Amino acid sequence: MARPQNAMPLNLSEKKVFVAGETGLVGRALVSALKNENINLLSAPHNELDLTDQKRVRDWFEINRPEIVIMAAGRVGGILANQSQPADFIADNLAMALNVIDASHKNNVEKLLYLGTSCIYPRDCPQPIEEEYILTGALEETNKPYALAKIAGIQLCQSYRMQYGCDFISAMPTNLYGPYDRFDTHGSHVMPALMLKLHDAKIKNAPVLSLMGTGQALREFLYVDDLAEALLLLLKNYSASEPINIGSGQEVSIQELVYLIAETVGYIGNIQFAGDGPDGTPRKFLDSSKINALGWKAKTPLKEGLAQTYQWFLENHDIKKAA
Repeated sequence: MARPQNAMPLNLSEKKVFVAGETGLVGRALVSALKNENINLLSAPHNELDLTDQKRVRDWFEINRPEIVIMAAGRVGGILANQSQPADFIADNLAMALNVIDASHKNNVEKLLYLGTSCIYPRDCPQPIEEEYILTGALEETNKPYALAKIAGIQLCQSYRMQYGCDFISAMPTNLYGPYDRFDTHGSHVMPALMLKLHDAKIKNAPVLSLMGTGQALREFLYVDDLAEALLLLLKNYSASEPINIGSGQEVSIQELVYLIAETVGYIGNIQFAGDGPDGTPRKFLDSSKINALGWKAKTPLKEGLAQTYQWFLENHDIKKAA
């Protein structure tokens, strides 16, 4: 088997670094964290480089020659978005992964870090979820197309690593939240969608807020700045075919999350769970012992992270959209 050629730990000093997805939730946090490193940060936001366009991606890589690539781009969304746009989710994420990973190989990128998702794991796998549980059971139907595209990205990294000796690695973060998240009741992940609904209810002085599902599903949430620190650690110190989990180690039910967000935004009305609609995977809690052993642990408690996220929301979101 071919082996990656670069030695560990990786020195980022003066390297040309490309963060694919730089204007997204994770990308912005990464760009901010990388400002503390002595690097040459390459920029190619979505309006300048469509990562689903193979020719444009190949041309950009040939011209700019990045040495380090962090693949944080993707079409993302919550249950409703995944259910209503399954073709878009699988097609766009497959195209982006293939185009960026293949162009990285063809242009001799020194190291690539591919960002996956905890959705890749089977719906009913043992908890906490270990990395080796991937492809051991059926996926959650509500996000299956998205999960399959992400699994393909992981396999691409492993295959290029095996065949060509590329130092391509992948990381699996748990549910993320923080500044620059997408606040949309239809297309967002659960946390920003709930924050927007509760903010809206507060603004309207709604006496009752009815929410989809039972609220009993268990989830783990990670503040995006903590993820950025973890990714930089992996970039410098991790080189293996196996994906590695990144979780906060704090698990809450959706019902508990709703009450925490209500407290954060100041909504004092009655919250009811309608019981209709999908809850998604019953429980999703990552085993993060491998990255913990490398010296990383999440720093931001959920309550503190929610407060910081809501403050950003108030300062940056168009309140008219929520009213």
